[in-house]
Amino acid sequence: MTRRWKTTIFLLLTILLFASFLRLYNLDQTPPGLYADEAMYGNNAIQALDSGSPDGGFKVFYEENNGREGLFINIQAVFIGLISPIGPISPIGPIGLLRLPSAIFGILTVLGIYFLARELFQENSKSEQFRISRSELIGLFSSFLLATSFWHLNFSRIGFRAIMAPFFLTWGLYFLIKSYNWSNKSYWSYLLPILAGLVYGLGFHSYIAYRATPILILLIIYWIYQSNKSNWSYSAKKNYWLTTFLFLTAAILTALPLGIYFLENPQDFFGRTAQISIFDSPTPLKDLGINILKTLGMFNFVGDHNWRHNIAGNPLLFWPVGVLFLIGLAATMVKTSKTSPERFPAVIILTWFIVAALPVIISNEGMPHALRAILMAPPVFILAGFGGMWLYEKIRPIRPIKLIGLIGLMAFIAVNTYVSYFIVWARQPAVADAFHQRYVEIGRYINSLPKETPKYIVIDTGGHDVRKIGTPAQPIMFITDTFLLSKQKEKNLHYISSEQIESVPAGSFVITID
Repeated sequence: MTRRWKTTIFLLLTILLFASFLRLYNLDQTPPGLYADEAMYGNNAIQALDSGSPDGGFKVFYEENNGREGLFINIQAVFIGLISPIGPISPIGPIGLLRLPSAIFGILTVLGIYFLARELFQENSKSEQFRISRSELIGLFSSFLLATSFWHLNFSRIGFRAIMAPFFLTWGLYFLIKSYNWSNKSYWSYLLPILAGLVYGLGFHSYIAYRATPILILLIIYWIYQSNKSNWSYSAKKNYWLTTFLFLTAAILTALPLGIYFLENPQDFFGRTAQISIFDSPTPLKDLGINILKTLGMFNFVGDHNWRHNIAGNPLLFWPVGVLFLIGLAATMVKTSKTSPERFPAVIILTWFIVAALPVIISNEGMPHALRAILMAPPVFILAGFGGMWLYEKIRPIRPIKLIGLIGLMAFIAVNTYVSYFIVWARQPAVADAFHQRYVEIGRYINSLPKETPKYIVIDTGGHDVRKIGTPAQPIMFITDTFLLSKQKEKNLHYISSEQIESVPAGSFVITID
């Protein structure tokens, strides 16, 4: 192994280890509590494992709670089925178990960003400092900045399906571009586009914002053809069309089960989108303009105000990373000129940024919205990584000073991420409230009561109804494992409305959720 590869692997493994620590440390306790939507995922996962129930079994789409693509819930169900039997020796609690798939997807996205950025900016020049290629340094910068991003870290530690979207698109694009760049005629020339299509197609089972991504995919396919058709031999054109056919076929077949479901249930396809669309607003053009400004400003100026998503109002990017992002954005826009050798990656990254912003700016709920913008994270941090590389090349002091400055900046960013997330954000009372910590404590107390004691939970909170019970009850249902009617009967636990409280037997434990 060459010194170049030893250095690259060491740096990449260091980044992955730190990313893993940030995403796995104290996962069962941080964030504190369990938000109702997270609990709903977990309850549906438990339901999926109950094959004897009419509602049991794995689903491609779960209709309750505004509807959610089923892949993430099904993965959670597998984790619950495999790890829960370990019982008291399990290294992770039930809440951490729900969040573990998110953490794994987050870690693997950090790895994917390195490979994608390296593939996009590949060339043969070496860095004078590390003797590794410039494209590898861009990949390492991008991977590190994503690993230490509060924005990406936060959603890697919450049991929401959205974290899968950047994972599938990152790896899908990497395998697709690798397929077109693969020059050797081997089985890989057939397997890579199939793998690319499989991974990309799975993304449609992740999050609603992913539906905008075919625009990006079609642009890549068109760009590669237009850029090379005049220089291609007949064999090269044949390989291009075969690669494209295999990719599209695999992607369509992978997404097909969800597509069939939506054809049969079109209300579930449009449901959530229609509820929050700016097109239902009396002033859609005005709202669109405001949303564009808020979305662009959330990276460096004013971010999401929801404590579940962010330190309320803070920019999504720590200020040094925000500066690198702006530098990378400006430098990448320059690279879109016809004479630039890096025009292709520049156009792809900028298009990805714009396409991923579309689902955000056409919505009218909670703007700016960090969760809905999660598909923007990979291009944002590749742009920041490119900005870091640009700045590194422009500033040319004595080598040791440059190296010390770079290490110091990265350490500063890493420490800030840990402090911001685990000390500043996680200890805020508003965060505990946002994640319904009180309901989790109620659920744990109920678990301590004797089975013989009738237990009544009076739901008076509003919110969406799931099986005639408000969604705020979901954390208690998950903690007590009483989402299924059979479990409620077994554990002598009843969920009632405030109108039914007079029928509660004497001697029962009664608590009102309001």
